[in-house]
Amino acid sequence: MVCESWKAKLDTYLDGEVPEQEMRTFDAHVRNCPSCSADALSRVQLKRAIHLAGKRFTPSAEFRRRMQRSIAAKPRSSFRLGWMLAATAAVVVMVGALTSTYLGNRSGRDQVFSEIADLHVATLASSSPVDVISTDRHTVKPWFQGRIPFAFNLPDLQNSGFSLLGGRMTYLEQTPGAHLIYDAGKHHISVFVFQERSLPARLTDNSLLSAKLSFSMETWSQGGLRYFVIGDASAANIDSLAKLFKAAS
Repeated sequence: MVCESWKAKLDTYLDGEVPEQEMRTFDAHVRNCPSCSADALSRVQLKRAIHLAGKRFTPSAEFRRRMQRSIAAKPRSSFRLGWMLAATAAVVVMVGALTSTYLGNRSGRDQVFSEIADLHVATLASSSPVDVISTDRHTVKPWFQGRIPFAFNLPDLQNSGFSLLGGRMTYLEQTPGAHLIYDAGKHHISVFVFQERSLPARLTDNSLLSAKLSFSMETWSQGGLRYFVIGDASAANIDSLAKLFKAAS
């Protein structure tokens, strides 16, 4: 019963809708409470499953064309009615095209950012956050060979203030990638690496990410790969680790 008050706010926490100070308190509790960690992981997995299921029933372009042909083929009782139907159809098509383009770009980008945050939270809540446990980059990097369809470099962390915990395979939009976990003091930072061409949207805007996700985050493209650095560490730490990866690549 001790955790009931925490679990009552767990969905709000996972959606990043609690105040910053409370978010840090929640982070610490989830990392140290097996019950809440397991509950958080199951809720994140449920969210992702529902999200993926919802996309399976998106109307296709062919369906839109069939509906337009069906409307156009109907007999017109009068010139005025025909003109109104044609005008309405044109407006619907125009608004639909503009809306789908705008929302497609925006929601696709925000969706990826949200899923990255979910992967970060789910990994920290897991009882085994990494598949290869090592502080040596020369051990962690070769582990990914043959498991993901690309290669990447890991930075030298000497005198950087960061330490490598290990790595694991992960998936974003059914695309395989690498997930690396670093420590910066008492904070955990996730670094995700995916092939740029496999991701569903252009991801060029870092603005307001911290406010939306309740995490500090940076993303960039380099050498055909898309990098994400995310965690509850300071923005300065996130930026420093991102710079180390940019230099290594």
